[in-house]
Amino acid sequence: MTDSIYIFADYGLIMLIIGIIAVIAAAGVIIYDRIKTKHTFDSINSMLDSAIDGTFSESRFDETEMSALESKLWNYLESSEISAKKIAEEKDKIKTLISDISHQTKTPVSNILLYCELLSEQPLSDELKEYVGAIGSQSEKLSFLIASLVKMSRLETGIISLNPCRGKVVPMIKEVVAQIQPEAARRRLAVKADYGDPAAEALFDEKWTSEALFNIVHNAVKYTKKGGIKICVKDYEMFVCIEITDTGMGIAEEEQAQIFSRFYRSEQASDEDGLGIGLYLAREIVTAEKGYIKISSEVGKGSVFSVFLSKL
Repeated sequence: MTDSIYIFADYGLIMLIIGIIAVIAAAGVIIYDRIKTKHTFDSINSMLDSAIDGTFSESRFDETEMSALESKLWNYLESSEISAKKIAEEKDKIKTLISDISHQTKTPVSNILLYCELLSEQPLSDELKEYVGAIGSQSEKLSFLIASLVKMSRLETGIISLNPCRGKVVPMIKEVVAQIQPEAARRRLAVKADYGDPAAEALFDEKWTSEALFNIVHNAVKYTKKGGIKICVKDYEMFVCIEITDTGMGIAEEEQAQIFSRFYRSEQASDEDGLGIGLYLAREIVTAEKGYIKISSEVGKGSVFSVFLSKL
């Protein structure tokens, strides 16, 4: 009987010891798992931080010391880093190409225009004057095409960056109106402007936003045969809206989303010279400034382009 009690007591002690060991082991496993998880998260945070600040380097990689999750993230960041380097290299090549095109074509085209002017001052027959005029006209178009393509490429590759600053909108619009007046007068079109509040302010890059607005106004003048153009400035709480209204041919609803595409030209516009770049550049510029462009149009009745410049 006594032996049985001792055996039972020994068995209970053994079970107690086993239980304590199991608890300690479980606690150890939990602590180890937490430490490992913390290490993984710290490692992932470190990778992401280095990727964000541009110091990520694949040379630090040691797959044997990393979890599967860390390895996958590292491989992803490594491939992203390689892709980013390739993109940067391609952009550098494009920048060089654009610079070469701009430099190599500027002088020849300028010389052609100069010689056309010199020839036009000479006593020429009517036929030769016509030829000289045609050469000059085509050279101007070529110069405009090259300048537009270079400008577009510089914006797309980030060579040119916009620097929006808070400023008054009306003085910029007045300059655009002054620029377009000679062309409008030549086409016998009236350009009217309602500037609204002269103190209206927004965030914009004056040089590039002026170009975007001019592209839209120039299109309005170019595709309007009779009537006129009206420019209206409306000051809202979060935006300044610049409305350009024309009485031109109008744009079909199915084409309205396409007119902002690069090189897109409607069949209706085939009678006028153009490259299909102006509206594309206008949208890229305004969008980069956190603004947007809206269009409302009806075929045969004209169009309204609303340019919203952000105040925030």
